[in-house]
Amino acid sequence: MQIDLNGRTALVTGSTQGIGLAIATGLARSGATVAVNGRNRERVEAAVTTVRGAGGAAVGVCADVTTAEGVGQLLAELPAVDILVNNLGIFGAVPAREITDEQWRTIFEVNVLSAARLLRAYLPGMIERRWGRAIQIASDSAVVIPEEMIHYGVSKTAMLALSRGFAKDAAGTGVTVNSVIAGPTHTGGVEEFVYQLVDRSLPWDRAQREFMRTHRPQSLLQRLIEPEEIAHMVVYLSSPFASATTGGALRVDGGYVDSILP
Repeated sequence: MQIDLNGRTALVTGSTQGIGLAIATGLARSGATVAVNGRNRERVEAAVTTVRGAGGAAVGVCADVTTAEGVGQLLAELPAVDILVNNLGIFGAVPAREITDEQWRTIFEVNVLSAARLLRAYLPGMIERRWGRAIQIASDSAVVIPEEMIHYGVSKTAMLALSRGFAKDAAGTGVTVNSVIAGPTHTGGVEEFVYQLVDRSLPWDRAQREFMRTHRPQSLLQRLIEPEEIAHMVVYLSSPFASATTGGALRVDGGYVDSILP
């Protein structure tokens, strides 16, 4: 399958590292001009260099999309996009009965409201042009709520609902809106976390498989997912080949969620 996104402009929030950077790189390799977004200018510029080094076209937009002011700044620099990927998200382990109101507000501001603002900002232009793709990066935690961070899980459940609702809003316009349920992924800091739980003398391949076997036994993949594997799904959903896929929650979870449907 040859995916051609030449002539398309994409925005990937939180794309200076991990899954976001992999998505930005994948979209750029397929021909899109990608706006890399983050709050730290040096990290944004470094990510732009990485994407360009992989053979893609990229620009940097340094803006805090968790605030209305930051979104206004983003829109001034990037008034229209064809592909919006709401990847930005935060998490943190907190015992259920100790999650404060402020922690609840913060995680919803970052994980949910930032995506809602950008959908509200960019969908009208997509609908007017009769083509567009909006993709929210959710998590297996949206379905399998983690006891150690239920506020994160609930925010990701909200992302699934957000996508479904905006897909209805864009019905019949040529614009698709979907979410991707990402499973346990090999991102920054995960290797150290794994080695806190398994024998440090094991090589990485064996260590992650031991971690999955003992701590994530639900996974059918039995290894961590690489960010590029999630990016492949996003690139497909961004393409003309996915024109009949909208309002969906597509799983790249390695079989972690023990369900036929999300």
